[in-house]
Amino acid sequence: MDTGCWLFGGEFEDSVFEERRERRSGPPASYCAKLCEPQWFYEETESSDDVEVLTLKKFKGDLAYRRREYQKALQEYSSISEKLSPTNFAMKRDVQEGQARCLAHLGRHMEALEIAANLENKATNTDHLTTVLYLQLAIFSSLQNLEKTIFCLQKLISLHPFNPWNWGKLAEAYLNLGPALSAALASSQKQRSFTSSDKTIKSSFPHAGKDCLLNFPETLPESSLFPVEANSSNSQKNEKAITNIQNCMAEKTETVLIETQLKACASFIRTRLLLQFTQPQQTSFALERNLRTQQEIEDKMKGFSFKEDTLLLIAEQSPRRPLDRHSPAACGTAGTVFHVLVSAC
Repeated sequence: MDTGCWLFGGEFEDSVFEERRERRSGPPASYCAKLCEPQWFYEETESSDDVEVLTLKKFKGDLAYRRREYQKALQEYSSISEKLSPTNFAMKRDVQEGQARCLAHLGRHMEALEIAANLENKATNTDHLTTVLYLQLAIFSSLQNLEKTIFCLQKLISLHPFNPWNWGKLAEAYLNLGPALSAALASSQKQRSFTSSDKTIKSSFPHAGKDCLLNFPETLPESSLFPVEANSSNSQKNEKAITNIQNCMAEKTETVLIETQLKACASFIRTRLLLQFTQPQQTSFALERNLRTQQEIEDKMKGFSFKEDTLLLIAEQSPRRPLDRHSPAACGTAGTVFHVLVSAC
């Protein structure tokens, strides 16, 4: 079988093949908890168990990552990866994820994405895929790639539609996407304006050369000297074309802003509803965070300047009670709400 082909359930941990311990007769021995001093894994060990030695090195890498010493953590993770057994899949996944996160912090995003893609191809269950998506989300967020960030969040929401925090992150991503797209459209508009203006100048002075501003021939027929009326007419047409382009780009910019705001608003509403569903089950700091987030959403919703009818229509598209995970409504995204709003207008 091709080594690149992975079947669901085709991997087994080493523990599956370990011999079971024999049960001892009589009363069980008293339990004695193991007490570990801070940073105990830095102490010298005489263990002959390779797995234990590698586990200690991984703890060192985790501590270095916690301290934001990413180069040191990467070295620890890399040294573990070279010595790991090919059947120790659990630790291999953890180490590769650590490598990818260190690479992303060090600015080596393409290498981090390659590791993430490899982990995604070898994911065998929902938990593995969720971990990989959060890893890709961190990398694309570091790259400030909003479109890829939104795509990762949409995939996470399709796996976990009742996670309010992913919906909140999606709303924030849409809010940031609007100004970014507007800036890109404005830049494109300026480029087109400069190009059109350049064409206007060249059409007005067809004999312009590289080495001089105006290069007239020595003799010209009387009828062709300074065709002011023709040049003036062409200039007016070009100016009108530039104005039309600018108006068209302004309309597109406004449309993009409205679309992203609607999607952000729909995502915020879904976030608030999911937080309200979980509110009766929460206490202490979890409840405080829930209520604080709901208030923040209310404040952000006021900044959209949408009519009350629009907000009600968006809210109607979000379920009032938890749905089955596999139902179409549970897996819908903010984009679905936007299309419903467009069709209703």
